Amino acid sequence: MKTPIINILIVCLYCFPFAYFSMHVDFFYGYILGYILLIVGPAILAFFSKYYSETMPVITVILGNVISTIISFYFLHKTEIELGDTGYGGFFKPFTPDSLLLWASFLNLIPQFLVIKLADKMKKT
Repeated sequence: MKTPIINILIVCLYCFPFAYFSMHVDFFYGYILGYILLIVGPAILAFFSKYYSETMPVITVILGNVISTIISFYFLHKTEIELGDTGYGGFFKPFTPDSLLLWASFLNLIPQFLVIKLADKMKKT
């Protein structure tokens, strides 16, 4: 009974738009600290997904990342509409904002799967 509740809680926490938030902080404030949250936040969630759950940690992580990416796309396009014609301009060159969001979301899976392996080793010892 405990495992499904933990998985549902972790997927709900993944609903935070990590990729959008990191891009937003970079664009509006010029800080790259948002990208650290993009790496650390989901990695912590992936760790707890594996460490406290016996079933489906990889599915939980992938589902959470897909949801986070979809929500990030929503906020990214909402922000582009509010900024008007200037939008993000060429701020994220050589990437467009959409492609950067996709690349960041995809590459963010690497540290999450590494953390899942670490949690698995910790759980076995």
